[in-house]
Amino acid sequence: MTDLSADIGLSSRRRIGSAVYQNGVLTKAGLSERLFALLFSGLVYPQIWEDPDVDMEAMALGEGHRVVTIASGGCNMLAYLTRTPARIDVVDLNAAHVALSRLKLAAFRTLPSPADLLRFFGEPGNRSNTEAYDRFIAPALDARSRRYWERRDLLGRRRIEAFGRNFYHSGLLGFFIAAGHRVARLHGVDPAGIMEAGSLREQRRFFEDRLKPLFDKPFVRWATSRKASLFGLGIPPAQYDALITSGNGTMAEVLCARLEKLACHFPLKNNYFAWQAFARRYPHEGEAILPAYLRRENFPTIRANAGRAVVHHANLIELLATKPAGSVDRFVLLDAQDWMSDAQLNALWSEITRAAAAGARVIFRTAAQPTLLPGRVSQGLLDQWDYDFVRSREFSARDRSAIYGGFHLYVKKSA
Repeated sequence: MTDLSADIGLSSRRRIGSAVYQNGVLTKAGLSERLFALLFSGLVYPQIWEDPDVDMEAMALGEGHRVVTIASGGCNMLAYLTRTPARIDVVDLNAAHVALSRLKLAAFRTLPSPADLLRFFGEPGNRSNTEAYDRFIAPALDARSRRYWERRDLLGRRRIEAFGRNFYHSGLLGFFIAAGHRVARLHGVDPAGIMEAGSLREQRRFFEDRLKPLFDKPFVRWATSRKASLFGLGIPPAQYDALITSGNGTMAEVLCARLEKLACHFPLKNNYFAWQAFARRYPHEGEAILPAYLRRENFPTIRANAGRAVVHHANLIELLATKPAGSVDRFVLLDAQDWMSDAQLNALWSEITRAAAAGARVIFRTAAQPTLLPGRVSQGLLDQWDYDFVRSREFSARDRSAIYGGFHLYVKKSA
């Protein structure tokens, strides 16, 4: 299939706006949506914040499956390649995420060894990464992605040079985490202190004594009550409204509960999401578990399968419309549906249902705990799917990123 990005003339901002705008430009809500679209048109997620181990188990992902997934930071598509699917179509509205996903695939195709790959994406502050890009990766990149990474910022630095510092400090998410650390330090707390914990009990004690009290601070409660304060998490206004329903009426309480899960529910040695949130980096080899795509043992398989993933700069519904009926086995929607109107949800599930093979699986996450489909997607569409409530709750509890209220698994019924 032809890569759709070659045929798209609209900017990322316009494409994101078409997904986000639900109110008039002169309304307060409309202005908030447009500010989010402006910010979201650049790099948001240096790494993805959905747990790929949970994804792959929920999908029962295996050899020969045909997958459609949203890109985000591009990490999970690489993890999926360890299961040798037949094809992965990776789609995103955000040109920066498209460029990052293509960069990762090109790196697997061209970098000489697993150590080079780990140095490029897993270790901060190695200036040889820029040289590795110029020598190995750039010649294998498409022209649009090269233009993105070689464009210069206000300081005259090429974007790719962020990999010579700490790439995970960049993007809206990197800025948000950094801001959270600054606020904590202003109140006398260093979040990185939790990394000294040697057990779940010590992690719990640090959270209860040091982190949890921060959410009672007047500034924190005031700041988190503003929708724009969470744009750095990639949370649009509509998703903010859904997220706040999962708490007791204040966003500070919701965020505190999500941070509690991240800090306390999983041993630090098993949770690289916690390392990024608290230590601002991935662990070194042997220090704790790494993302699947950075583990040496997975390098040969991902390298061999890199050509099975194709990245598209397109709307998900637009991509699915090009797929023949019954041609997709697995769908990964991340949290994109939280952004959508009822009309958009019905258009999406119409295409999913048409393109889905018998027994196909759809997974997605939501800001609030319940699935958002009943009452919003037509019953005629939903009747063609089984919702696995019990396993959805189990997978949600095991999601190490801890930032979502719900994980959901739908399975296509047999004809």
